[in-house]
Order: sequence, then C-alpha cells, then structure tokens
Amino acid sequence: MLRIAVQSKGRLYEETLLLLEEAGIRLNRGKRVLLLPADGFPVEVLFLRDDDIPQSVANGVADVGIVGENEYIEKGAQARLVKRLGFSRCHLSLAIPREEDYNGMAWFNGKTIATSYPSILSKYLADKGVRAELHVISGSVEIAPGIGLADAIFDIVSSGSTLISNQLKEVEVVMQSEALLIAHPSLCAEKEAILSELLFRFEAIQAAEGKKYVMLNAPQEQLQEIIRLLPGMKSPTVTPLAEAGWVSVQSVIDEKHFWEIIGKLKSMGAEGILIMPIEKMIR
Repeated sequence: MLRIAVQSKGRLYEETLLLLEEAGIRLNRGKRVLLLPADGFPVEVLFLRDDDIPQSVANGVADVGIVGENEYIEKGAQARLVKRLGFSRCHLSLAIPREEDYNGMAWFNGKTIATSYPSILSKYLADKGVRAELHVISGSVEIAPGIGLADAIFDIVSSGSTLISNQLKEVEVVMQSEALLIAHPSLCAEKEAILSELLFRFEAIQAAEGKKYVMLNAPQEQLQEIIRLLPGMKSPTVTPLAEAGWVSVQSVIDEKHFWEIIGKLKSMGAEGILIMPIEKMIR
C-alpha cells in the first residue's frame, strides 16, 4: 500500500483528485477523513495542509506527495522530486501599493515585506543585494500594506485579481510554480513498483493533454502530402476504402495547430473529417 499526501482543500486539492480519478484511483469524497483508502489501486490518501506535505514525505509519514513547487522549495525538505505534473500553475511575486513609483529592486531597501515564504524571499533578496525586514504571516498576506503592517508583499499570484482588489501591483516575478510529485528518499521495492505504475498512468494522462484524434477520408493521390502533415505518434494509420482511389487516415494532432491543419487537409481534398478527444495515450 502506497500512502499519498495531498492538499486538504483549495485548487490543488481539486485538481489532484481529478488526476487521481483519471488514473483509475477512486475515492469516496463524501467522507471527510484524514486518511482515506482508494478503490481500484493499492493506495491510501492522506489529507494535509500544503505546507506540511514536504516534511511528511521526507520523514516517512507519507510515501509520496502531490504539492506545489512553492511549498517544496520553501520547506527545503529532503524529499526527492519524481515528476512535474503541469497543473496548478502560478508564480511567486513581489507586489507594492499601486500608487508607488517603482524603478527597480532598490525600492525594497529598508522596507518591510509581508510573506508566507521567508526562505525563498530571503535568498532572492540576498542575491539582489537588498536589505529588507520580513514580516512572516500565514494567510491574507495581501492585506498587510493596507493596514500598515508592511510596505510590500511577497506571495502567490494566479490571476492577479487579489492584488487588484487590494490596490497592489506586481513588480517582480521571483519564481514559477506548479504541482510536483515528490517521494520519500528510500521506498521499499513494493512501494517503488506501485509508484512506477502510478507514474505510468499519470504520464498516459499527460501525453493526451492538448491532443486530438483525427479520422478522415482522402484521395489516394494526396496520401503522401497528408502523411507529411499528420505524422502521428509514429505514422498515421491508413486503410483502403471500398471506393477505388480513396483511403481512410487516422492520426493524432496537437490542438494548438488544429485549425491550421484542418484547413490544409480540406485543401488536399479530405472529406468526412472526424475529430475526437483523447483521454489517455500510451507512448
């Protein structure tokens, strides 16, 4: 049995549970308990505060964890990074009152900065040669300048709407963050095997992101041009049709190039173009 530590609430919680469900790991979400066994896979899920996950994995309370990169770096726990998961993206930034003039990092010299990430910020300020006082608080960092608690803040930024509503402006992006899969430095062989299967499922889900499955009928004379346009995972699947001189082509395309490719296919005489979403893709 592999124990996975996940955030107990928030956006990362929701996106993590969605990933687990897509990987065939079913949880009874109605049960709000600390430790919940899964159906369909030998894992149990431990719900923790996000800032407790790195240390819990490092000391073996949990075998693996899904945590924001910001917390992983801030805590500096000796848990190994297994995989970047590519969701719950955000960044950590310095922000100051909107009415302030800003002309560089020197602005922060002698100022007080409110933050929940003193370790990351201290290193950044030292690298920039800036001396500032840090006021460490947990939660509602953005209100600190408005109530006179600090001159600026250092916090997570997603959409930026929280900064705007608190009359703040972002002036320095310090680091990017996303969800990470981390693991205890030394797992037994049985747990490593379960982790490998979990990784396999996660990678199949990630490989399908941004991809579409396309099926179409095309003139045989245009086949080589179409193959060059639709390389697929290795090469497209081509099947002769009952009508002489026509073939059926099946392949995978990147969604970001979707309309450009479809337009070219139509100009080559392709017909009956069918586009389908891909849930999983095994390379």
